[in-house]
Amino acid sequence: MRVISAAQIDGALGYPAFVETLGAAFRAGVTTPVRHHHEIAREGHDATLLLMPAWTGAEDFLGVKVVSVFPENGARGLPSVLGTYLLMDGATGAPLACLDGTRLTLWRTAAASALAASHLARADAARMVMVGSGALAPFLVRAHASVRPLQDVAVWNRRPGGAEALARDLTGRGVPARAVTDLEAAVREADLVSCATLAREPVVHGAWLKAGAHLDLVGAFNLHMREADDAALQRAEVYVDTPAALTEGGDVALGLKSGAITESHVRGDLAGLCRGTAPGRSGPEAITLFKSVGTALEDLAAAMAVWRAVAG
Repeated sequence: MRVISAAQIDGALGYPAFVETLGAAFRAGVTTPVRHHHEIAREGHDATLLLMPAWTGAEDFLGVKVVSVFPENGARGLPSVLGTYLLMDGATGAPLACLDGTRLTLWRTAAASALAASHLARADAARMVMVGSGALAPFLVRAHASVRPLQDVAVWNRRPGGAEALARDLTGRGVPARAVTDLEAAVREADLVSCATLAREPVVHGAWLKAGAHLDLVGAFNLHMREADDAALQRAEVYVDTPAALTEGGDVALGLKSGAITESHVRGDLAGLCRGTAPGRSGPEAITLFKSVGTALEDLAAAMAVWRAVAG
């Protein structure tokens, strides 16, 4: 069994190629049982343990990701989300590889958001706001930049130093980025807003979204968290990555629970968009919203792509 590092994953994957690979996986479909979701009591913020299995219909591959989410890890110099992925032979169950699940999660989460944006964001979307500057943020910016002609990326973070550091890093990679401190002003000008935070109260308000904007919500992974308010849900044409987002995570699930929106307000999921069975944005002035909670399909697709590149 091979051990595949973060550096090897970085060398095997790239945008937009992996976005296209993920789209093919959503069109084809794989078996994804309901993931195990366990809350772990800890002082301060509780931790979360996730177990995410999936396998292909043909006897190709099966795999499982084990993820831990410890919100206070930043103070320890560690990522909030850590994980390991075990890829197995689909015909025999023999272990093939153990992959850095943390890195795999960053790649596949950003690719899913970019895949949604390729269907929902306006084709001429040029101005982006990245809300949050954690480990996922640079992946989200690069993924979105691979599917839309971004000319300006504003980066906002509760701690301005984080936004400044990310803007410098992105600029060094050739992405036109700048740090901002006025989030409302930045969002009001944005064609695409991507959020990856641990916020427990909305940070983006629907009243700020301009006509034609696309809102990408990646954080808020449990029902105690929220990145966008009810007005954002109500103004937008809402889409989710999978039906699990109707009951898991914040934002859409909380809006449904409170009655701010009804299930009929959700226009489709990522598989439907990829297969052409869900409608895309209704017109150039429509506001669209995509809520991601993650799915084992994305992890398996990423692990398969890495394995094929590494194993030759």
